[in-house]
Amino acid sequence: MALITIPKPSLFSFQECIWFLDRDYDDCMHKVIGNKVRKALEYNGLIGLIEIGETQENITIQQLDGNLLENYIKEFVMDWFDGERKIKPFYEKLKKDKDLAFMAEEFEGLRLMGIPNAFEAICWSIIGQQINLTFAYSLKRRLTENYGTFLEFENSKYWLFPSPKVISSLTVHDLRTFQYSERKAEYLIEIGKQFANGNISKEKLAKTNTNEAIKLLTSIRGIGEWTANYTLMKSLKRLECITHGDVGLFNALHAIKAFPKRPSKEEIASVFDDFQGWEAYLVFYLWRFLAKKR
Repeated sequence: MALITIPKPSLFSFQECIWFLDRDYDDCMHKVIGNKVRKALEYNGLIGLIEIGETQENITIQQLDGNLLENYIKEFVMDWFDGERKIKPFYEKLKKDKDLAFMAEEFEGLRLMGIPNAFEAICWSIIGQQINLTFAYSLKRRLTENYGTFLEFENSKYWLFPSPKVISSLTVHDLRTFQYSERKAEYLIEIGKQFANGNISKEKLAKTNTNEAIKLLTSIRGIGEWTANYTLMKSLKRLECITHGDVGLFNALHAIKAFPKRPSKEEIASVFDDFQGWEAYLVFYLWRFLAKKR
């Protein structure tokens, strides 16, 4: 397939985005190689591998393997990189806050990097609960490499996250073998069943407003308010979502705003009330602050 090009949006930094994807963590869902990122995709039963890069004017996409539709590839990349969003209004809000204004310049062009697969987003948020990121990525890799599918290219494997049907068929013992806690194993299997039987899907969530979507998600055992907001923020790009109770969010506000290590709801609201419609972006940029380049 010929090289696919997409004109770069304004206020877009491809390098900021792929640095955030990498951050020295062992993420098995993509590979950052130099100034490009490779990712396996699946659409209508077909698997392909794409490599995303840039020129001065364009985002470039090369399909390295497979025969996926060009329109699907474009849509996926723009969704993953939140490329359709005009983020100037968010920057205008940042610049009005003397403590946060530095992020508009220091992280200029960073987009809300998503997880288009809603099932993966939920599973990832469950996997990462109450453990450090390094161990969480190890658990995710064990799950993916044992129960996912892959495409091999140039002696490297590019993985697709396990399907709900596969996860729903596992036992707690299966996952305990890979150092999952009993509770997390139960949660993942239950979520797999909910997706596999159609009780929940990205399409269903997309048809509901955010409050209804949160209510639907939190009705499932293992999904709390944080996980519901994280999923809607990362997979459906619901910008009004805030990951309440997030330790990273607390740490960032403690460092930047000198808030207590456990800020009150009023203190959190005092910041986010000025970012209505952009709350998820502020959360993401605060996470970015915590991952500053060393």
